[in-house]
Amino acid sequence: MPAGAALAAPPAAASAASAAAPHADVARWQGTALRVDILRDKWGIPHVYGKTDADAVFGMMYAQAEDDFKRVELNFINAMGRLAEVKGEADLYRDLRMKLFINPRQLQTQYAASPAWLKKLMNAWADGLNYYLYTHPQVKPQLLTRFEPWMALSFSEGSIGGDIEDVDLKELERFYGKRADVSVAYVGSDLDEEPSGSNGFAIAPKLTRDGHALLLINPHTSFYFRPEVHVSSGEGLNAYGAVTWGQFFIYQGFNDRLGWMHTSGGGDVIDEYLETVTEKDGRYFYQYGKARRALKAVDITLPYKTADGMANKVITVYYSHHGPIVREAGGKWVAVRLMNDPMRALTQSFSRTKARDYAAFYKVMQLRTNSSNNTVYADADGNIAYFHGNFIPVRDPRFDFTHPVDGSDPATEWKGLHEVRDTITLFNPKNGWIQNTNNWPFTAAGDYSPRQQDYPAYMSVNPENPRGIHAVRVLKDAKDLTLDSLIAAAYDSKLTAFEPLLPKLFQDYDSLPGDDPLKARLAPQIAALRGWDMRFGLDSVPTSLAIYWAQNLADTFGPAAHAKEVLVLDYIASAITPAERLAALVRASDKLAADFGRWQTPWGEINRFQRLTGDIVQPFDDSKPSLPVAFASANWGSLAAFGMTSKPNTRRIYGERGNSFVAAVEFGPRIKARSILAGGESGDPASPHFNDQAAMYARGEFKDVLFYKEDVEKHLERRYHPGQ
Repeated sequence: MPAGAALAAPPAAASAASAAAPHADVARWQGTALRVDILRDKWGIPHVYGKTDADAVFGMMYAQAEDDFKRVELNFINAMGRLAEVKGEADLYRDLRMKLFINPRQLQTQYAASPAWLKKLMNAWADGLNYYLYTHPQVKPQLLTRFEPWMALSFSEGSIGGDIEDVDLKELERFYGKRADVSVAYVGSDLDEEPSGSNGFAIAPKLTRDGHALLLINPHTSFYFRPEVHVSSGEGLNAYGAVTWGQFFIYQGFNDRLGWMHTSGGGDVIDEYLETVTEKDGRYFYQYGKARRALKAVDITLPYKTADGMANKVITVYYSHHGPIVREAGGKWVAVRLMNDPMRALTQSFSRTKARDYAAFYKVMQLRTNSSNNTVYADADGNIAYFHGNFIPVRDPRFDFTHPVDGSDPATEWKGLHEVRDTITLFNPKNGWIQNTNNWPFTAAGDYSPRQQDYPAYMSVNPENPRGIHAVRVLKDAKDLTLDSLIAAAYDSKLTAFEPLLPKLFQDYDSLPGDDPLKARLAPQIAALRGWDMRFGLDSVPTSLAIYWAQNLADTFGPAAHAKEVLVLDYIASAITPAERLAALVRASDKLAADFGRWQTPWGEINRFQRLTGDIVQPFDDSKPSLPVAFASANWGSLAAFGMTSKPNTRRIYGERGNSFVAAVEFGPRIKARSILAGGESGDPASPHFNDQAAMYARGEFKDVLFYKEDVEKHLERRYHPGQ
């Protein structure tokens, strides 16, 4: 239907949501829809154009719902602590964790107190989703049949669950479930699964062929966690990039003047306080200084689904002035404190997408409500910058805040927030490049990096990692960079984690007596690894062997490394015996032979991309079609990350987390950009855009971003108003 045509009426068999929609709502939705154009390009990417920002948000939410409503809905079911209502009792304590911080009445109060412009966006957010349900009665929500504007505040950053998900669920259940039989699982090592994080590179004009700043946007999330969207309005909004399902701001992306890439890590933003608790007459008190204070008791009702219908569980939770009590340790109760300022966080998340220069972007950063991210920045003026965290509480550096501190000591209190200028930042370093890979900031710009001794320890909590070492290596001598060569650098095939590990293995082998049975048993494997350049490749047998060996070591020694608070790679490089390293190579060889018939199995036979269904949690099947992928887990230093996170029940490795949405951007007089999505834009297996980018993704091949409307129209698949 051409733009401007009358809106089609919804089907007669209306859903409950459709039937319940008041006439005034329908009239408002239809009026807004006429002010919104959605242009789908040949990849199915929605380019949403609205007269106002609110119109654009309306269209953006409608388009997201078209592409994968179930992911939109599930994100908000989770954010509001309502998973057990659709999944059952097993998720009760996950819901409790969210409800310790997320309270609908408080969000409604914040919505009422929001500035008019933000209210308009939240209203448009709800209207876009409700209009989608009204015009799609065949869609049956699991729970949320109507979206209210205040709900947008429950999920106001870009990382699902955000800081709240750092609260340990097993410990929470053991404390509030009053059950001694709740097993508190081994919390794992740093290599237990594919890291959730990102890479960001910013390149100054002096290092680029055409004299324009470049930005690499490379989030490492679970696949299909963020679609690719372009949203534009007559009020200056013109942002392109990755949006987390259900949110109305571009989370990692760019506009026509500047771009921003978020990586996780940053500073210490969550603290635990040991509360000394006593009971008197059924009430609980905690020590603070020389006084006793009453713990606040709150009854939280948790509805949950059962085989016979719905049931409720009421749990009385406790709060000190530091925050909710979440566990017990050494006879003391542990309260957790974290950033919880949804209105300001949502303001910051949207406002940065409209910044036009560094000064405006910096002003938005001064809101200081981005608690879970670092930010890598580049702009059309040729500036590059880095912000290591954003929300950083001021603390007394005498205390070790990486462990719980004494809640009774007033000296452990937060003392406001650090100003942005006092945090770890970079602006146009002389080397001309910036990188972050969820690592520390002290190699972010080579010789021009911030100095560790200049900042309190709590401002940077992550160590260096193999990707950081790799990133510095590919950037330190860079020059005449283009989009293509930046992408090539981001997919460089070196697996740097093996550089300190393999020489020790070779030394162990060479030290074996000549008559040791392992000498002959492992001779072919050692020869293969000695001849390996430590680069991944589809045909590479040593890649398979090395990864299976290192993974076996990590599985075996991860608990010991965790107990000593040591990174697993450091532990297996320094704290295990030669016999243990060699035995792991035997086990790795045997596993490869058992799974694939021989240990000499090329990496591309093992490492695969497969997308079979639109399920939230993907099933995998060795008998079904899949694509070989050369790049590997970020654990091994692969900048292009590809790893499996679920417990494998297949022989092959199927990627679930890592490179998801990736983009490279050039900020010239006219934006040039390339991007790729894991699979495709749509979550519907019947859509041509469910898997249309899969083969390119597996090859590390990018598509051209269609940023300008005239280019979209040259590659147009469909133009319509919401509701058509």
